[in-house]
Amino acid sequence: MFRHRPRALDSARVQGQAADVLSVLTTALRAVDPAEAVRRFVSREGNVLRVGSSVLDLSAFERVYVIGAGKAGGAMAAAVEELLSDDITAGLVNVKYGYTADTRVIELNEAGHPLPDDNGVKGAARMVELARQAGPSDLVLCLISGGGSALLPLPVEGISLADLQSATDALLSCGATIDEINSIRKHVSQVKGGNLARWAYPARVISLILSDVVGSPLDTIASGPTVPDSTTYGDALGVIRKYDLEERFPAPVADLIKRGARGEVAETPKERDRVFDHTETVVIADNDIAASAAVRRAEQLGYRALLLSTYVEGEAREVGRVFASIGREIVSSGRPVAPPACIVAGGETTVTIRGDGLGGRNQELALACAPAIEGLDNVVIVALATDGTDGPTDAAGAIVDGTTMSRATRAGLSAAAALKKNDSYHFFEDLGDLLVTGPTNTNVNDLTFIFVFE
Repeated sequence: MFRHRPRALDSARVQGQAADVLSVLTTALRAVDPAEAVRRFVSREGNVLRVGSSVLDLSAFERVYVIGAGKAGGAMAAAVEELLSDDITAGLVNVKYGYTADTRVIELNEAGHPLPDDNGVKGAARMVELARQAGPSDLVLCLISGGGSALLPLPVEGISLADLQSATDALLSCGATIDEINSIRKHVSQVKGGNLARWAYPARVISLILSDVVGSPLDTIASGPTVPDSTTYGDALGVIRKYDLEERFPAPVADLIKRGARGEVAETPKERDRVFDHTETVVIADNDIAASAAVRRAEQLGYRALLLSTYVEGEAREVGRVFASIGREIVSSGRPVAPPACIVAGGETTVTIRGDGLGGRNQELALACAPAIEGLDNVVIVALATDGTDGPTDAAGAIVDGTTMSRATRAGLSAAAALKKNDSYHFFEDLGDLLVTGPTNTNVNDLTFIFVFE
């Protein structure tokens, strides 16, 4: 699964444990394989379809539609197609370029992420047409996974794709949380914030969710296209003001949100709206499943393992320094667990872009760890994006150990300068310590691993 062995695993002290590190990481990713997740929650026997706790009679539906979006959408679609075979009337799922699978009936439409593109708009518009065709005797299966917000870009009238791209770029670079970003996305979209359920009403809608959001709030994952929206135009306006984005936002986007906050534009569908009378949602995989699988594997390998949290948020470089301090504490005192130790944490940090470099939140987190564990030859820290794409790069993350700083010095690299420029990618590329997986076809947020060997 990992395309090359990071050099940080080749130090004399760590060589014997390198296989353990890669085994724990691989186990975490396999635990949230989208196809397996679908099979765990969806089964069929004759015309009886079980989805979570629901039991459906397929013969009672005139038509079955499959729609959705996300980085895991291809694998999810292939698994659903295996179960439903010729019962699917039509299907279309937007996926990130390269994140495809073999499907026969369900069309996979490749589109842009993290910045939306025209392919995404066209696919989302076609999904709306499918949803509008569904009637009270039809079933709509909606496959949603991380990345769905960018991959379902159908802006409301008066807002262009260029406007949406510009607003998205500003949001991704300002340090806003995913909840804050999506509060705006939902209020400029024809499909997000419960609006896809509105188009599909009165059909039966069942959403299978592979969560990439801390705590799995349903209306934040892919901006909640089939669930009630808990945010308002007022919340969206608050985000714009909090991060001083008004001058960076296209006028049509800022004006729409201001008009909505004044009550001049209809809100997104809320709780108790009739469009949700026939909808249900099943979370089939999330960060906790991946992190827990990693802990179990580490224990099998003889480590004292601890799942620290799956709610990690904050500025990546600051969180990285905290994780480094945990590694130092284990070396110094054996707390919270004694070596050999494996601490696992999940969540999603943010990066406030100040420089013109290249990187992602996991690479920046790892880079911030390096100075704090300098000289500790028994500590390895790994930061991993479970989707295989950390920021706008081809790396899934990076790995650091106690030799990272000395190796960087010999190579003429400066960790401080790289952090200042937000250029973690080139720092780790030169050291050979990028984690490269290619598309994993899953996405349940990020994982950080702190290994302390005896």
